[in-house]
Amino acid sequence: MPGAHHVLLAAHSAPVPHLHLTWFQTVVLGVVQGVSELFPVSSLGHIVLLPSLFGWHQVVAVQSDPESPWLAFVVMLHVGSALGLLLYFWRDWVAIVRAWLRTLVTRRIETPHERLAWLIVVGSIPAGVIGVVLEHPLRVALAKPESAALFLILNGGILLGAERLRRRSDVRAVAAREGAKADGGRRLESLDYREAGVVGLAQSTALIAGISREGVCMGAGLARGLDNEDSARFAFLLATPVILAAGLFKLSDLTGPLGNGLRVQALVAMVITGVTALISVRFLMRYFKTKTLTPFGIYCLAFGTFMAIYIAVK
Repeated sequence: MPGAHHVLLAAHSAPVPHLHLTWFQTVVLGVVQGVSELFPVSSLGHIVLLPSLFGWHQVVAVQSDPESPWLAFVVMLHVGSALGLLLYFWRDWVAIVRAWLRTLVTRRIETPHERLAWLIVVGSIPAGVIGVVLEHPLRVALAKPESAALFLILNGGILLGAERLRRRSDVRAVAAREGAKADGGRRLESLDYREAGVVGLAQSTALIAGISREGVCMGAGLARGLDNEDSARFAFLLATPVILAAGLFKLSDLTGPLGNGLRVQALVAMVITGVTALISVRFLMRYFKTKTLTPFGIYCLAFGTFMAIYIAVK
């Protein structure tokens, strides 16, 4: 019977799984990521489901492997999403970083930008900590088409429920008490740090394929009296450092053996994702000035149900 030493040698000598992506697949996945990361419809859910729908069996086979080249590719997709957000909000980020540095010197928080800077810091902590601890086991357990379809249906219910909650009288009362905008929504800078932490905690559910980072963050913001525009803005600002940090943290997956034969496609996909994300966030920031999460909730329910049936009968 082999000893522990031989078992370890066998584990280390196990072949690294290989993933070959065509240029068509690379472009499609880059566009899908750039749209679905910003739209509240779960990028991870779509990245898991669409290969199953399109019959990309090699991709489906490696998505939930413990050590998968697929993760190396997805890392670059997320970096592209973060770069698109940074480009769109660069003026905001310059002001936010300056304000944050100023608070370190003065030890006071006085302006809306200074408060927003610390709301982002507090809101980023839960997602960062939970991501480090649970990203790998959740991906191995749930990065499968069957579970992604079910969680996408749940995501649709969350979005529709958030819109119903926004119209409740007690939410409107919170907005009025904390200082409402002209449209009746609560001012973003009036959130307290506990509320920012709750929004950040909600963001961590995006580790589950099918649950949208922006969707749950917006839902948490709406529940605290923010309007759709400020909920979306806070969700995008809060997502940027978390997505970028996660991508950079996992960059070694791409530079190591898992990235062999995949690096050029990953870089091209990152650029495509960044451009698509920039277009998506421009559209959504205009859209949420007057419109709601309801169409996205209906879409998630419909597509999630379709995929659940498709996977069950194929």
